Amino acid sequence: MLNLWNPSHLAFGLSLVTAFVLGIVHGVTPDEHTWPITFSYAVGSYSTRRGLRAGLIFSLSFTLQRAIASELAFLGLAPLMTLASGNFWVYLVVGAVMLGGGKLVLNRPRRILKAMGTAPDAEVPLQDPRLWMPAVHGFIAGWGFGAFAIIIYTVLAPAMPSAAWGWVPGALFGLGTTFVQALAGAGIGFWASRRGLDPVSLRAAALKTAGRTLFWGGATFLVAGLLGLLIPGIGNWTFDTGIRVHNLAHLGLAFAIVVFVVLGVGVGSFVFEIRKLGRLHPLSDAVAKERVAHPIVDSAATPMGPTGS
Repeated sequence: MLNLWNPSHLAFGLSLVTAFVLGIVHGVTPDEHTWPITFSYAVGSYSTRRGLRAGLIFSLSFTLQRAIASELAFLGLAPLMTLASGNFWVYLVVGAVMLGGGKLVLNRPRRILKAMGTAPDAEVPLQDPRLWMPAVHGFIAGWGFGAFAIIIYTVLAPAMPSAAWGWVPGALFGLGTTFVQALAGAGIGFWASRRGLDPVSLRAAALKTAGRTLFWGGATFLVAGLLGLLIPGIGNWTFDTGIRVHNLAHLGLAFAIVVFVVLGVGVGSFVFEIRKLGRLHPLSDAVAKERVAHPIVDSAATPMGPTGS
């Protein structure tokens, strides 16, 4: 029988099933190592198909990291990957990369030069996220850990019969997360593309949202990382919900990051941009409904890729 809360002494086959199902639960629950980044790139893709692709790229990179870490855990290195301060160092690196990604999308360096009068007066264009960005984020974020990672590293990976199998629990866990996050990316992209905006307005609203979510999300991770290193034990300041599901049983700093970045910055920014565009370019109800019913952004909008927009 599956025990997702506190698995131990599992048979080989049940260990693999447990790893995969734990990955699904990890992808569904509010995890700070996945949702803020998935939302940023999915909404910045402004279509169902590209949102799915962004979710897949991020999650498959995350899966690669978890497979490597699982093998290292089998080889006896789990204590090094579960140090109390390790998660906060990951916060700092993730935060720096997110902040840089947000600047890239918003094209902030050129905007600063324009404001200083040292750049042309032409409007500074927003930049589509590059394909490598969610891949880099996925691999870095994977080194963060919580209850799920501890189970993989200290219970499931060491239970494998040989080093040839040591990586498998981590890979299956990552694939379970990938299954959910890819669907989430598609869903977020679908939601973004059905706001009744023309392709140009949709792209602007989506990229501004993605850029702000990455930028302010990165700043949030940097602050959280610094607080964690300066105030030992802050990660244990949690509220016990009584729900026996990891990521929901104890709500604290990690949960606050997810809520602030995804709902506060991400969703809040997108709603603000839609309303602003509605005031600037009001549409009749009939036109708005027609655009919702017959969206054209999936085939007409610029795809996310190395060359940008």
